[in-house]
Amino acid sequence: MPQWLNVSFHIFILLVMLGGLIISLVPIVPGVVIIWLAALVYGLVAGFGTLGMWVFAFLTLLAIAGVLVDNVLMGAKAHEAGASWLSMIAALLAGVVGSFVFPPLGGIIAAPLVLYLFEVMRLKESREAWEITKGLLTGWGLSSLARFGIALVMVCGWGIWALWG
Repeated sequence: MPQWLNVSFHIFILLVMLGGLIISLVPIVPGVVIIWLAALVYGLVAGFGTLGMWVFAFLTLLAIAGVLVDNVLMGAKAHEAGASWLSMIAALLAGVVGSFVFPPLGGIIAAPLVLYLFEVMRLKESREAWEITKGLLTGWGLSSLARFGIALVMVCGWGIWALWG
């Protein structure tokens, strides 16, 4: 591959990863998956090599952790605040559907709104439903920070691979 194309390819992958890093702060949008896919494309085009195989395996584990931490922290905080499983599943589905129907903010608005409405119907109490919804929002904040940290480690891991692989 000519040097200019090689440099352009590395810059492109880096920009995609930085986009994934920024997007990782947004709930529901899979920034860590975008970073993982960019690393996969990098490996397929540039070659994995020994270091690349180890780094890619590490990035895969981090991507899985990033996806799981999102659901665990959001769900745990909502459940801890008293949300029913039905309400949490409805909120998750509303978040996913809302993200596709009205990107990028549809899911961010739909999930807490649906959780709140389901909890009001279940509890017949708006104040308690709001406290439960605040639990979900707190979990979102914590999961956003965790995803960003994981995404940052993933980008740095790819940087090591790109520089010394």
